[in-house]
Parts: sequence; structure tokens; C-alpha cells
Amino acid sequence: MFEVLSEKLNAVFRRLGNRGKLNEKDIDEALREVRLALLEADVNFKVVKDFTTRVKERAIGKEVMESLTPGQHIIKIVNEELVKTLGDGQDSKLAVASQPPTVILMVGLQGSGKTTTAAKLALLLKHGGHKPLLVAADNRRPAAIEQLVTLGKQLDVPVFNEDPKTSSKDISVHGLAQAKKIAATHVIVDTAGRLHIDEDLMAELEQVKKAIKPDEVLLVVDAMTGQDAVRVAEEFRARVNVTGLILTKMDGDARGGAALSIRWVSGVPIKFLGIGEKVDALEPFYPDRLASRILGMGDMLTLIEKAEQSFDEKKALELQKKIKTSGFNMEDLLEQLKALKKIGPIAQLAEMIPGMGKLASKLPDGAQEEQLKKVEAIIQSMTPKERQNPAMIGGSRKKRIARGSGTGTHDVNQLLNQFTQMQKLMKMGAGGKLPKNMMGMFK
Repeated sequence: MFEVLSEKLNAVFRRLGNRGKLNEKDIDEALREVRLALLEADVNFKVVKDFTTRVKERAIGKEVMESLTPGQHIIKIVNEELVKTLGDGQDSKLAVASQPPTVILMVGLQGSGKTTTAAKLALLLKHGGHKPLLVAADNRRPAAIEQLVTLGKQLDVPVFNEDPKTSSKDISVHGLAQAKKIAATHVIVDTAGRLHIDEDLMAELEQVKKAIKPDEVLLVVDAMTGQDAVRVAEEFRARVNVTGLILTKMDGDARGGAALSIRWVSGVPIKFLGIGEKVDALEPFYPDRLASRILGMGDMLTLIEKAEQSFDEKKALELQKKIKTSGFNMEDLLEQLKALKKIGPIAQLAEMIPGMGKLASKLPDGAQEEQLKKVEAIIQSMTPKERQNPAMIGGSRKKRIARGSGTGTHDVNQLLNQFTQMQKLMKMGAGGKLPKNMMGMFK
């Protein structure tokens, strides 16, 4: 996410930091490069012009010009203005109905990932302690209803569906009645999309909206379409009064211009970001956190939240107690690796750690995940006794484990050596989670 833009902005800031005191010419030169970087990232030219004007007005102020660390002051200003461009965050929260259920109408063009995103949102709400109901009101796209039903079963979220010949409006009304019957807290209505905006699509959405009176109308847009996403947001807002945006495929958008333009141009707040294909790859949108990622400053709050969701606190305490008494074995390592995989791709996690964004962009696609799979395969090829007591693994056992895991004996040796080091470190710290330098195992 934003790899190219982050790299270019950081190059500008590094040069500013090396110059000591700055004059207006230095700031003009730096902002010229910032402007070019934003335009290359497909940010709307009006947004770029307004953004750089605001930054310059503040950057040539007395506080910055006379500062001993002007480069840091410029970064602070750019960060604050990025947040302002992305929105203050107050309007990024989902509305809550005075009387449940809260009704959410999902709209968007075909191919934007609307149906999958509806399921992702249901899972996010479920994890938050809510009881969502999905309504399959897309009766136009072949297999859309079946897709939502399948996703609902996978996530253990109820899905209301009817004969595709039933009108989208009637399905939505009946779905809302079902939600009240089962005491659902949220109703997420998945509607039909088109390959382009047309009168029939808008008329149908207007009918559905009038019938169910949604608390939120969320437009799902593909971030990789760049400025087209901005145009789509403007047109949908004009016709159905969109209240929020969900940007999908943010993990594949190296430029990210849509995210930086869409809020400022359309006036519609971003509420969620889709960051992958997995059903849990949907994040609430926080302007300050995204600005930090763009500037290579990481996003530790999101990383902590992901970790808290994935690591079982009770199991962590049990593991901590075990380390103090009987020690840490390969079974424990396997369980911790599975928890680590739930948080997300390693390269994506590295982006959230300050200073690690540049390293993350240089990692080969899937390299860290492949190494994780290799470690898991080696452990799973061991007998229960070997996992409990890795010290008993001699030469012949290593050969058998290597054959069973499709690896070499050198891979088994490397894992055993690193595991021995981990045991010592964890006994010293008696912590319940993987130590930081465990990542050396995945090089």
C-alpha cells in the first residue's frame, strides 16, 4: 500500500533534514517534488494543488524557518494536512440506529467486490459482538445469491434470500422483517451492480432505499481504478446520497491516489479499507493511521488491534506459566505460528512497524509466507515425542523429518538451532508470545 509514494516522499524529507535551516527556495523545491509524487500516485490535480498550497503556507511560517529541526517540522505539517485531506475521522464511524436493527445498504458497480465486502463487514460486526444478517438482494448477477449464501455459511452469519425472480425491493423489505424477527443488530443488504452507471440501476437503488430507509448507504469502489473511483463516488452520491465509502483492493494499489482524492473531491467519508482477499481483510478507516503509513511512520495501533484479535489471552497466560515451569516446545511454537498467520501477511505487518515499510516493499511476494509454511511442515513431520523433546532428534530422525516435510536436513538443523535459541530467550523473558528476533527464523 502506497509503496512508491512513501518512498518518494521520504526521499524528499531526508534531503530537507540534511540541510539544516531552510529558506523559501528550499521549501519550493521540496514541494515541487511532493507535487510530482502525488500526481504520479494518481491523486486528483485539484487535491494536489490545494494540499501543497496549505503545506507551503504553514511551512514558510516563523516556527519552521527558525527551527533547528525544520525537516521534522515539515513532516509534521505534511502529516497533519494529509489527515485533513483524508478526513477528521469523526464521520468515518458507522451510524447506529436509535432502534435496532441498523440498516446498511451496499451499492456499487459490478466487479468492485461488493458481495464479498458485504460478508467481510458482517464478520467485522460479528467480531465486535453484534448479530448481523446478510440480505441477498442482488438478483441480477448470476450466482450472486449463491455466493453470499456460501460466504454466510463459511462465517456462520445468517443470510436471507428468496427466488431471484422476486424484485430487489421486495427481497430487501422481507429481509428487514426477518432481521427484526431474529433480533439482528445489523442488516446488510447486498444490491445489484452494473458495469457502468445507468438509469435502471439508479432507479432500482432509489426504490430499495425508499422502501427500507437505511441508516447507511455504503458505496464499494475499487481503489485500483484511480480517478474513475472518484467520479463513481460523485455520481452515486448525487443520486442515492451515499453516506460512506469502502475502498477495496488497497493491498494491490501501489499508487493509492483514489484514497487521497475521493474524500476531498466527493465529500463522502471513507469508512473501511479492503486490504486483501481473505474474509477478515477489512479494516475500519482511520485517517491519522493511513497518513502515518503513507509517510513510512508505521501504524502500531492497527498492528496491536490485529494481534489482540488473533492471540487468545487465556492461552497466552497458560503458555507463560508453562514456560516458567516445564519450558517451551515445538507444539507451542506451532500454535504460535498459526496465531501469527491469522494476523495477516508478514509484508503487510511490516508496513505497520515504524521504519519497516521500506523493507516490506523489497520482500519478494509471498517469501515470508513460504518460509512459515516450511517451518510448519517440518514441525508437523515430527512425532509427538519429538515435538515435546526436540533434543532427542538425531541424524536419522532429521533425515526422516526432512523427507516428510519436503525440505533438506540443513533446514531441519537450522530450525532446531534457532528453536534452542528461542527457548533460552523465552525462559529469560518468560513471555507468552513470540520474541521479536524470532523473525530471523523466516529469512
